[in-house]
Amino acid sequence: MTSETVEVLTERFGAQYRWWASGTALVAMIAMVLSATSVTVAVPHIMGAFGVGQDRAQWVATGYFAAMTAGMLLNAWLVRHFGARAVLTVTLLAFTAAAFAGAAAPSLDIVILSRVVQGACGGLLQPLSMQILFQVFPPERRGTAMGLFGLGVVLAPAFGPALGGLAIDGFDWRWVFLIPLPGVAAALPLGLVFMPEREAAGPRTVFDWPGFLLLVTAIVALLDGLASGQRIGWHSDRIVFELALGAAATAGFIFRQLTARAPLLDLTLFRNRRFASAFAVGFIFGFSMFGSIYLIAVFVQEVQGYTATRAGLLMVPAGLLMAVMFPVAGRISDMVPAHWPIMAGLGIFGFGFLLMSAADADTPFWTFALFIMINRFGLSFVIPSLNTGSLRALRPDQLQQGSGLVNFTRMLGGACGINLLVVLLEMRTGVFAQAFTATQTAANAASMAMLEGVGRLAAIGGLGPEEASATAAHYLGEVMLAQAEAQAFQDVFVAVGLLAFAGLVPAFVMARAGLQEPAASARLQSA
Repeated sequence: MTSETVEVLTERFGAQYRWWASGTALVAMIAMVLSATSVTVAVPHIMGAFGVGQDRAQWVATGYFAAMTAGMLLNAWLVRHFGARAVLTVTLLAFTAAAFAGAAAPSLDIVILSRVVQGACGGLLQPLSMQILFQVFPPERRGTAMGLFGLGVVLAPAFGPALGGLAIDGFDWRWVFLIPLPGVAAALPLGLVFMPEREAAGPRTVFDWPGFLLLVTAIVALLDGLASGQRIGWHSDRIVFELALGAAATAGFIFRQLTARAPLLDLTLFRNRRFASAFAVGFIFGFSMFGSIYLIAVFVQEVQGYTATRAGLLMVPAGLLMAVMFPVAGRISDMVPAHWPIMAGLGIFGFGFLLMSAADADTPFWTFALFIMINRFGLSFVIPSLNTGSLRALRPDQLQQGSGLVNFTRMLGGACGINLLVVLLEMRTGVFAQAFTATQTAANAASMAMLEGVGRLAAIGGLGPEEASATAAHYLGEVMLAQAEAQAFQDVFVAVGLLAFAGLVPAFVMARAGLQEPAASARLQSA
C-alpha cells in the first residue's frame, strides 16, 4: 500500500492541500501554546487549593517548559520513524488525557504530572508544525508560512492568560486545563486526513537514549534542587544530592554529545563565536520572556488583588502590539545586521522591567499595561533577528541542528527563568520579612497604633482581650508579609531588567564576530 506522503496528498487534494495541512498543524500548535500560558493565572488558586508555596506551585509552569524542552529533542526521531500523522494523533490523545487528569487531580503531584505530559506534547508538536509548513510550501512561499507560524506563536500567549482568567472566574481553576481541547478536537480528525505518513523508504536512524536520559536527569535534579533549597535548606542531604546529581548528569550529557555518533545536540556549533553568542542571547531571551509571564500574572493577583480575568486581560494589549510589530521587525531583520535589532530590543525590554520595579499595590491597570507594552515592544525586535542572526552564522548542512539548538535553548531558558526567579522571589521575601519584623518594637509608634486600633475593632466585634490582641498581632504580621512580598517582586523585576541589559554583551560579541568573518574568509581565499 502506498504511503500517504506530502506528494501523494498534494496530488489527491490539489493546491488547497497546503492550506489544509498547515491549518491543521497550526491549530494543534496554538492549542499547545494556549496550554503553556493559560495556566499561569491559576497559580495563586492552585497554591490556595493545595496549601503550598511558590516553590512547589511554580512546577505547574516549570514542569511544562522543562518537558517541552526534552520533547523537542524527540520530535525528529519520532517523525522519521512513525510519520507526522501517527505522532500528531498519539500526541493529541496523550495531551487530552493529561488535560482531564489535571482538571480532576486530587493532589498537586497529579497536577504537575499532567503538566509534564502536556509539556512533552507541546515539545513534539511545535517543531512538527514548522516542519509541515516547510514541506507543503515551496521555497519562495516559506516566508509567508513562517509569518503564519510566528503569528500563532505571538497571539496564543497573549490570549492564553485572558482565557484562563475567564475560565477561573466563571467556573473554577481546574477549567484552565480544558481550554485547549476545542483546538485539539478540531486538529485530531483533520490530522488523520491531511497529515503525511512516514516515508516508505529510508533507514531508521538511531536515537541517543543515554544522552536523552542524562539531559532529563540534569534538568529535573537541578531545577527541583534549586526550587526546594529555600524551603528545605540549602545544606540538607536531599538538596546537596539533587544539585550534585544534576551537575554530574550535565557533565555526562556534554561528554556524551561530544562523543556520540548521532548526538541530540551538535555542541561543536559553539566553536562558531557568532552562533555561541546567539545561543547566550536566546537563553536570556527565553529566561526573561517566559519568566516574566509567570511573574506578572502572580504579582498582579497576589500584590494588586486582581481577579484572574483582570490579570489575563492585562497581557492582551501587549500581545496585540507584538502581533502588529512582528512582521515589521521581521522586515527590519532582513535589512540590517541582526545584532542591531537584538541590542535595541533587549535595551527596551530591560527598560520596561525597570519601570515595573516601581509598581506596587496602587499602580493603575493601564499604567502597568503600558509597562508591559514597552517590554513586549522590545521583544518584538529580538525574536525574528535572533532566529535569522543565529542561523546566518552556520553552513547549510548545519542549519537543521542549529535551528533545533536555538529552539532548545529558548525553552530551557524559559524553564530556568520561572524556576530561578521564583527562588529569588522567595529569598528576597524572606529578607524583607525579617527586616520588617526587626522593626516591630515598642518604639515603633505606627505599629503600636495599628495594634491598638485593630484590637479595639476586634473587641467591639465581641472578642475578649486576649483574642483581640492575637487578632491584631496576626493582622500586623499579614501586613508586613504583604509588604515584604511586594518589595521582593520589585527586586525581581529589577533583576530581570539587569539580565536583559547583560544580554547586550553576547549581542555585541555577535556583532564583532560578524565583522571578523569576512576578514577571515578573505585570508583563506588569498592563501
